[in-house]
Amino acid sequence: MPKFNYIAMDAQGKETKGSLDAKNQSEALARLQEMQLFPTKVVEAGAAASGGAKGKKASKTKGGGAAAKGGKGMRKEINIPLHKIPGFGGVSSKVLCTFTRQLATLIDAGLPLLRGLRVLERQEKNPTLKETIQKISLSVEGGSTFSEALAQHPKVFNKLFISMVKAGEMGGVLEVVLLRLAEFMEKAQKIKGKVVAALFYPVAVLIVAVAIMGILMVVVIPKFKEIFSDLVSGQGLPAFTELVLSISETIQYHFPETCIGVIVFVIIFRLLVKTKTGRFLFDKFKLVMPVFGPVISKVAISRFTRTLGTLVSSGVPILQSLTIVQETSGNVIVANAVHSVHENVKEGENITTPLESSKIFPPMVISMVDVGEQTGALPEMLMKIADNYDEEVDNAVAAMTSLLEPVMIVFLAVIVGSIVIAMFMPLIALMDGMGDVEHGDGE
Repeated sequence: MPKFNYIAMDAQGKETKGSLDAKNQSEALARLQEMQLFPTKVVEAGAAASGGAKGKKASKTKGGGAAAKGGKGMRKEINIPLHKIPGFGGVSSKVLCTFTRQLATLIDAGLPLLRGLRVLERQEKNPTLKETIQKISLSVEGGSTFSEALAQHPKVFNKLFISMVKAGEMGGVLEVVLLRLAEFMEKAQKIKGKVVAALFYPVAVLIVAVAIMGILMVVVIPKFKEIFSDLVSGQGLPAFTELVLSISETIQYHFPETCIGVIVFVIIFRLLVKTKTGRFLFDKFKLVMPVFGPVISKVAISRFTRTLGTLVSSGVPILQSLTIVQETSGNVIVANAVHSVHENVKEGENITTPLESSKIFPPMVISMVDVGEQTGALPEMLMKIADNYDEEVDNAVAAMTSLLEPVMIVFLAVIVGSIVIAMFMPLIALMDGMGDVEHGDGE
């Protein structure tokens, strides 16, 4: 039976070496897992020595020689059961939140960080996060701190996550910080889910309206046009009917041009929004727009207060916290207000003055922040504001949903009704003309 040499990590995170007899490499890996070891390298004992072997043994010999030199060949011989999977797709906030909470639970239970990462790596199903955890584990094993390892993957872990972990490491409360991060992401995901759910109905109605309009314009109205050409030949059609018929012809005979026009409009709009002025105007409009504006404003305030409160309560310095909040605000208007706060604090002044001058935050928020700043309980006060505004977001979303339902029904009725009226106006005019003729004959 072949013998396999292995290098593995034990339960305490220490490296151990040895050999065992197994039929093949897969059986060797399975036996190592039963021994509660985490293998990083498993090679057949005779592979490196059999330099003249052919087939698979020959290729293994070449790899073994490169491994002895410390070159790239060593990577080819490493066969980790949690093998590297090329990352595709992204890591959703829900998946990242689950990982954060599980890691906090493992560390709180007394497991070393490296072992906790190895455990989560084994059970992770998301390929991108699985690969990322593996790289983080290798970095930590190589002597990097957890926050330094996270910073190497900015597409998965943002500055908020990295800064809080760093503060937790410095304060020796990593598990507490990770739990706060998980709670923060869960609440943010909950708010986002409610807003998305509220938008589902109007979007569905809008799609139905577009489908109905398409059928009417392409199928139904052209048949009415043929009827009108026979019945009212030589007579003009009402202006509104002519407008609807022109739109129908444009969609029917110039459909590619219409689609191109819509695509060009969307592209131009997106390019304008990416400019500094365009982004400023669009973000300002989002905060004051009817129906949606109050919800967006409340979500922005909740996100600002919860993010800042979570960072400060986790031990991140106030200036660094404000910088992170500014970068993760998601709205230029709010980011500008946070930048003003940062400059004020940098000069030794208070937080409330720039918040008040931004005219985004209501007086209640400003007063509570002022009280928290004066009493030294700013993090707790910010979290109270965030909890309060989470409830207000729930109420605002419910109110928006109840308002949008009748509005969208009326919108759909107006569109379909206008088309129907436009098609019946010539018929009504024709019947009126026939009535006048009969009345004249009777006289």
